[in-house]
Amino acid sequence: MKIEKRKKDHLEISLKENVISDTSAGFEDITLIHQTLSELDLSDIDTSLKIFERMLDAPLIIESMTGGTAKAIKVNKMLALCAEQYGLGIGVGSQRAAIENPNLKKTYRVVRDFAPNALVFANIGCPQLSKNYGVEEAKMAIEMVEADALMIHSNPLQESVQFEGEPNFNGVLLKIQEICSNLKIPIVIKETGSGISAEMASLIQKTGVKGIDVAGLGGTSWSLVEYFRAIKAGRTIQQRLGNTFRNWGIPTCVSLVEATRKTNLIVISSGGLRTGLDIAKSIALGASAGGMALPILKAATQGYKFLNEMVETLIQELRLSMFLVGAKEVSMLRKVPLIIKGDTANWLNERGYSTEEYAKRTLR
Repeated sequence: MKIEKRKKDHLEISLKENVISDTSAGFEDITLIHQTLSELDLSDIDTSLKIFERMLDAPLIIESMTGGTAKAIKVNKMLALCAEQYGLGIGVGSQRAAIENPNLKKTYRVVRDFAPNALVFANIGCPQLSKNYGVEEAKMAIEMVEADALMIHSNPLQESVQFEGEPNFNGVLLKIQEICSNLKIPIVIKETGSGISAEMASLIQKTGVKGIDVAGLGGTSWSLVEYFRAIKAGRTIQQRLGNTFRNWGIPTCVSLVEATRKTNLIVISSGGLRTGLDIAKSIALGASAGGMALPILKAATQGYKFLNEMVETLIQELRLSMFLVGAKEVSMLRKVPLIIKGDTANWLNERGYSTEEYAKRTLR
């Protein structure tokens, strides 16, 4: 019951309060180079791609958000219908609640029921791996939603500032390796708003996972979410911690470069993406797809028509971005020249990455 209430709090706070980080994800620092004669028709642009052995009509993942509370059933159904209609990927929120209370399975299962052909991600957490979860619990999560891939989320900041948090991460790399060795479907390590560094991406790759979701700084700050929960609960110390660390982490654009340059994993860009242009920029920086959570969740609360219009707009923005840089297919975005400036350039150059290399790329 405590977990169910916490899930309900997270959902309500995310929708009602300003929980966005003050630090930018960095997309304003990325400029794609315009090509005035692309030798393409806009109708020729193909936004489809194959990821984790599933075809998507557009490189967009409806990010892991909710489940574990009755209120999530309606939301997850709507998101699932959208993913099915537009050929997108979709993740569910942490399934710990239903693993420990089977009565809550339906709050997650609804995603597969209404998105039978979508790329669906199951979801378990690192703190539970450190304590007592393993291969069996991973299988339970996967079977619950008939998942095509499993996301293992890492949220050390949130667990540390949450007043009932479990900041236990001892031995998680070995547990991840064990799960990778015993499961046939792809495993993806997902951050939750603080990004993944080059050093950590290299360690993660050695476990045998197939992908990383950087979930960088610049979108929803779960430290801020817990700050608002702490206010409501009268927890002064956690309130202070949540506010102090509200901007902790690696901005999304920086994390994308670090992860893609140091590994050969499939990388999903999330954390502060707001437009189809942001998706295009993410892929140009090396990502395979872009993920969004809060903007899509807020659209869903306004109704299915509003949600559909938003997703259609995102896809058209991506399509137009590809047309204007001369990229007929999604994979071609990784070859287009771009300029990296501002704080993102400063960070990357300090970390030893040449931003000039991106500016000198050629598509043809």
